[in-house]
Amino acid sequence: MVCIRKATVDDLLEMQACNLMCLPENYQMKYYLYHILSWPQLLYVAEDYNGKIVGYVLAKMEEESNECHGHITSLAVLRTHRKLGLATKLMNAAQNAMDQVYGAEYVSLHVRKSNRAAFNLYTETLGYKIHDVEAKYYADGEDAYDMRKQLKAENQKLRTREIQRSTLHRLDDVSGSITFFSRRGAAVLIERSLWQNGIGCALLSMPRVAEV
Repeated sequence: MVCIRKATVDDLLEMQACNLMCLPENYQMKYYLYHILSWPQLLYVAEDYNGKIVGYVLAKMEEESNECHGHITSLAVLRTHRKLGLATKLMNAAQNAMDQVYGAEYVSLHVRKSNRAAFNLYTETLGYKIHDVEAKYYADGEDAYDMRKQLKAENQKLRTREIQRSTLHRLDDVSGSITFFSRRGAAVLIERSLWQNGIGCALLSMPRVAEV
């Protein structure tokens, strides 16, 4: 049994040890401290039933940018605990915190062009797309993919699905409106033209829409 939880200062030494075992990109302890003191909501660890840290995600918010966005600094899972979905869970935890705590527009990361396993995780499982290629990004001269994932659009889709699941019945009104009856018993009026244009779901999620 492995749990995903927020990292604490007490976890940093084990996070660093995990990094040294898994990745060629290593960091001094002061870099981990900088992350957890600046963005404590964005660091997560995977902890096994013995209390051992078997994976982590180190993330931050980019400060030198006009757009509010997060960045994944480092992600690692011990070889003994791979193929369990831990990397996906760690990434999702950090991404959700970026959106909910900081309102991030998107999240970025870098990955070696030769790291096909990580590239497949980011593109096929997590929905990242290549934004650019940075030549000789790594210390050994290897190129990196600069990858990004939009968070606002993703979360809007999730909210829309929640609205659609909560809607039990709709009644078309001859006046040109559509009445939706939610699970709470509330009725919400939406203009048919707006619904047909795909704006209705967004309106249903807005607090100013009148419930009657």
